[in-house]
Amino acid sequence: MKNKNTTILVFVLLVIAAALYRVWDNRPLGFAPQIAMALFAGSVIKDKRFSFLVPLFSMFVSDVLYQVLYTQGLTEIKGFYEGQWMNYILFTAITVIGFLLKKNNVSSIILGSLAGVVFFYITSNFLDWIGGGLDINNQPYPKTFNGLINCFAAGLPFLRGSIFATLLFNGIFFGCYYLYSRYIIKSPAEVPALEELNKL
Repeated sequence: MKNKNTTILVFVLLVIAAALYRVWDNRPLGFAPQIAMALFAGSVIKDKRFSFLVPLFSMFVSDVLYQVLYTQGLTEIKGFYEGQWMNYILFTAITVIGFLLKKNNVSSIILGSLAGVVFFYITSNFLDWIGGGLDINNQPYPKTFNGLINCFAAGLPFLRGSIFATLLFNGIFFGCYYLYSRYIIKSPAEVPALEELNKL
């Protein structure tokens, strides 16, 4: 029951995060919760099958919601866009990094967050370069070393935004999870016992 409740909590948190961040007008480049979502799910969900499925499904629910609103003329924000499938694959890979995070260790969460961001930055920009991504002049990056470097340089503003967003959202996710585990899952009788164990 505890694992089931944890999975439900994670899913609800991730759906809310995936949906609400989009309504922030003029948010910083790269400021999005998806990397944190994948890391968080990988860290706290014991059933590894669900640790992959929960962040992907929560993102998909959010994308469907916005696509419906967009087609009805209720928002200018599209739910689905070209090349989005690639991000889904990368977020699945980032979930594996989440397996290594210790959910009760702040240093582990911070290092894991940075690792997830750097992984996404390197892989997404490389795939953009190799796949014929366009530069600021709407020209494909040359398939040269300089073209690759220029592609990475163009992604730096997104890297900064991703770092801030991933640290912030992971602070929220893991903070909510800690409070949930500490005050809701644990019975009042268990809390003093755990505190005595922590003193040993």
